[in-house]
Amino acid sequence: MRHLDVLSKGSSIEVPLYDFTTHSRKTETQRVVPRKVVIVEGILVLAESELRKRIDIKLYVDTPADIRFVRRLKRDITDRGRTVESVIDQYVNTVRPMHEEFVEPSKRHADLIIPEGGENLVAIDAIIARVEGLLA
Repeated sequence: MRHLDVLSKGSSIEVPLYDFTTHSRKTETQRVVPRKVVIVEGILVLAESELRKRIDIKLYVDTPADIRFVRRLKRDITDRGRTVESVIDQYVNTVRPMHEEFVEPSKRHADLIIPEGGENLVAIDAIIARVEGLLA
C-alpha cells in the first residue's frame, strides 16, 4: 500500500524480490518508476481492504483447481528444483487450504471475474476498454 501511495505521488520505489527456492526475500530490489497505469498482481491483492481502495479495476482470474495444481507442479519441479512429493505435500497442507480460506473468498471484491484467463478475449477487450477510458 505504501508503494502504491509513493508511485501515485510520482516517486519511484524499490520493490523487494523473493527467492522461491529458499522461501525468503533477496537482498537486491527492483526499481519501479511511476507510470500512468500500475498493475498490481498477486493472489492476495483483493483480500486486503485498504489495498482494494487504491485499485481502479479489481480483477480476479478464476482458474480451475486442477489447472492451478498442474501449473504449480510443472513450475516447481522445472524452475525451483522441487520434488513431486514436496510439491504435493505443500499443495495439500498449505496451498489448497490457504486458497480456500483467503484467495477464493476474495473474488467477491472483484469488479470483473475472468474465467479462462488469457483465453477469454471478451474479458480482455473489456479490460482494455476500461484502461483506455481511465487514461483518456
